[in-house]
Amino acid sequence: MTPTGNTPAATAVYGAQVKEAAEYIQSRLGGYSPVIGLILGSGLGDLGDQIEDAVYLPYEEIPHFPRSTVEGHAGRFVIGKLEGKDVIIMQGRFHYYEGYEMKKVVLPVYVMAKLGVGTLVITNAGGGMNRAFKAGDLMLITDHLNMTGDNPLIGPNDPELGVRFPDMSQAYDAEYIKLAQKLAPEIKGNAGESLVLKQGVYAGITGPTYETPAELKMLALLGGDAVGMSTVPEVIAASHSRLRVLGMTCITDMAIGDELEPLTHEQVVKVANETKPKFIGLVRAFVREVQV
Repeated sequence: MTPTGNTPAATAVYGAQVKEAAEYIQSRLGGYSPVIGLILGSGLGDLGDQIEDAVYLPYEEIPHFPRSTVEGHAGRFVIGKLEGKDVIIMQGRFHYYEGYEMKKVVLPVYVMAKLGVGTLVITNAGGGMNRAFKAGDLMLITDHLNMTGDNPLIGPNDPELGVRFPDMSQAYDAEYIKLAQKLAPEIKGNAGESLVLKQGVYAGITGPTYETPAELKMLALLGGDAVGMSTVPEVIAASHSRLRVLGMTCITDMAIGDELEPLTHEQVVKVANETKPKFIGLVRAFVREVQV
């Protein structure tokens, strides 16, 4: 019987699962040694199709991995070359609202760290709460609010994964943010305009419901600029693993409490698809220029 819950036995089992999953992926890398990991959110998975000489590894083939059940998420790793660097890309992620425990949600982060990844690029689709934003903007995440009511590090700590009390003061790497801002002017939109990046705080909620007007007003008052249902647990695990993180949100809709309109997942994916060329252009430029 497999131990469950936040017990020392369950923590030991989890560490073994991370190791076993990493060893399996290592056996399938085809000579690649990924140094950069990328987690691609809703409607943004096409970057995985641009990997050179790619190795595809569906999540269901990997020991202990759950399945991605969200529309727009392919549910596989893509491993290969991007802008001259060895990368491992998650085409689709796992969410707390899918019914997975937080430790399952962040399992791929620990596995990528075990494989030797030191830089993690995390993208998502989110609603804009800052009135200076508009749908289609790209926001660099400078900080976050964990509004999920949970934390993947709750329970006994495994020192092989990270320290008991990881620092979160620089969870989103300041040098990476500066580099992305520097690269933005070279990225062009469909009309030839240069990319102008926003910056802000990402409020992470559980979902799967979109927020009520009162909830959005609260999150904005707390300092949130964008809101979404992912990323925060992954960044906590990344900080635990001492990974450097660049986080980016595609603002797919405006989530202003006083002006809220009905929203569907199809609308979110549609705007993400329209913004995709600029998003992919920026990620490629970052991978090309970042020193790892």
